[in-house]
Amino acid sequence: MSSPKSSERCSRIPQWLRVSLPSDPAFAETRGLLRDLGLNTVCQGAKCPNIYECFSKHVATFLIMGRHCTRGCAFCNIGLGRVEPLDPEEPGRVGEAARRLGLRHVVITSVTRDDLPDGGAAHFAATVASVREAVPGCTVEVLIPDFQGDADALATVVAAAPEIINHNVETVPDLYSAIRPQADFEQSVTLLERVRAAGVVSKSGLMLGLGETDEQVKRLLDRLAEAGCGIVTIGQYMRPSMAHPEVVRYVHPDDFARLGEYGHAAGIPHVFSEPRVRSSYNAAMFV
Repeated sequence: MSSPKSSERCSRIPQWLRVSLPSDPAFAETRGLLRDLGLNTVCQGAKCPNIYECFSKHVATFLIMGRHCTRGCAFCNIGLGRVEPLDPEEPGRVGEAARRLGLRHVVITSVTRDDLPDGGAAHFAATVASVREAVPGCTVEVLIPDFQGDADALATVVAAAPEIINHNVETVPDLYSAIRPQADFEQSVTLLERVRAAGVVSKSGLMLGLGETDEQVKRLLDRLAEAGCGIVTIGQYMRPSMAHPEVVRYVHPDDFARLGEYGHAAGIPHVFSEPRVRSSYNAAMFV
């Protein structure tokens, strides 16, 4: 995997990562509905390259508990800022948005709220309940922070009975100090192990292009397999702005496919590994 095509350095974005601007009126409809309901999405907040495709299908990933994070990881476009009190009406608005969009699988994520005693776990649970009430029969996936290792907070989310609990490890352990300095890799893996032990499908995701080696990625996939992770997503890191770390390499689609095959062979049932993959992209395909 060391051929020039797999390590093209970042002077230009390769063709396989380029996206077209939206032309489908459904894109504007989705954006308008979310605006009218006063809801945030990770699609917009994180500058996801798939936003045009997803919004045009009336699909969005809801971002709850505000627009500012208490951590500010190096790779992320959702930055630090003054956090606001939780909005008790937000769960109901998420449910209403899911109903109006006609969603059959809803993905809910959040900013990290280390300022809250339970990290926002109860707010997650309330949002899951509201979605279920608004859209009976809908499946729910939550993408949660690490709750600083609090097992009781995680138990609150588990008790809400989402079909999938996702927690992204984001990158290989050797890069945590630079890319995810306020997190702990083993703490994240322990969370995934607890999810699996509770009988819920566990999911995680990582990005390539931050300076990791293929061997480091393989060791990470082995560790996720050992933790019983049921779904893993692997995508290309895209620099949200010049203030974020530069892309060290653009990984070729063929190399993504090989890493996906490795993860599956290691024992992970579902590995979705393509350049434009994000943790909630086409999430309904796994339920």
